[in-house]
Amino acid sequence: METPWSWIRADETAKVALLRAFSERPVVVLPPPLHHIPFRAGNVVELVGSSPSAKTHILNQAAINCILPKDWKGVQYGGLERAVMFVDLDCRFDVLSLSKALELRILAVKGSCCDMKRHELDRELFMTCMRRFLYIRCYNSLEFLATLKTMHYRLQKEKETQAGGVYMLMLDSIGAFYWMDRALPSSSSTSSRKNLSLQSMTETVVQEIQRLMLVHPILVLATKSALSSDKQSKTEVSRDLGKWPAEHATKLSGPQSLSHREYMPSAWKCLVTHRVLLRATEDNGDPKSRPTFSTEWLLPALALSDKFMINNDGSLVML
Repeated sequence: METPWSWIRADETAKVALLRAFSERPVVVLPPPLHHIPFRAGNVVELVGSSPSAKTHILNQAAINCILPKDWKGVQYGGLERAVMFVDLDCRFDVLSLSKALELRILAVKGSCCDMKRHELDRELFMTCMRRFLYIRCYNSLEFLATLKTMHYRLQKEKETQAGGVYMLMLDSIGAFYWMDRALPSSSSTSSRKNLSLQSMTETVVQEIQRLMLVHPILVLATKSALSSDKQSKTEVSRDLGKWPAEHATKLSGPQSLSHREYMPSAWKCLVTHRVLLRATEDNGDPKSRPTFSTEWLLPALALSDKFMINNDGSLVML
């Protein structure tokens, strides 16, 4: 007969519990320009920027880091070897650009480590990585909600078929249906049904994402189109610049400074744990020059500003 205190008997030691927690929710350093802060499952990272500002390109690079293996046939790729769930809300995602970037990454790592020709692509590795990239396209908020409500079973299935399961949930772009939902009627003719509105839609989406994060250790990366304007009054600019160090305020007071205007409902705003503003910097008038982009950390507010550019092969180069 068991003692009354047998129910508090530990199933595992503290060491085993910590090892399990860190393996299920590992700390991840995303590729530049998001490399300043380590992320882990449960974080919601929002990339804000007008088009084009390389938001989807950064998602592609993060996805490649996730689906690549740690090592393959003696070659160290440094990936997480986990799956990615990509929800395309903008309906403009180009899977060919992702596959091309993955090919170039594999060839670059394999060539530098094994001194092999760049055209020798490991097709088995490529197909294994692409099978970890799960793609869903939604055309309106109702389809998006239906996807989130059924995603638990999809994530559970992937966890059983693939080691580790899905680690990153990518939403591109979270504000795609903003104007469609804003045009919804404020009341419903059927009293038993919940009113359809921008606020109720967003709250339901946030609730479903929170439920997923409670059960599944996932990191959420979301892009959002920016409603930025340079028509700020001098009083507003002076008030904003007073919060920053002098050298950073000088940068923000230049012609490239834009104010980030939040338009998503408060439910989504409270869900976001990290926010980065992306901008396309002004060109120098040379049509042959490559566009450059800059970053600004809004949440947490960091006095960091990186500049980068995208090469023809899709690689990101920090400046």
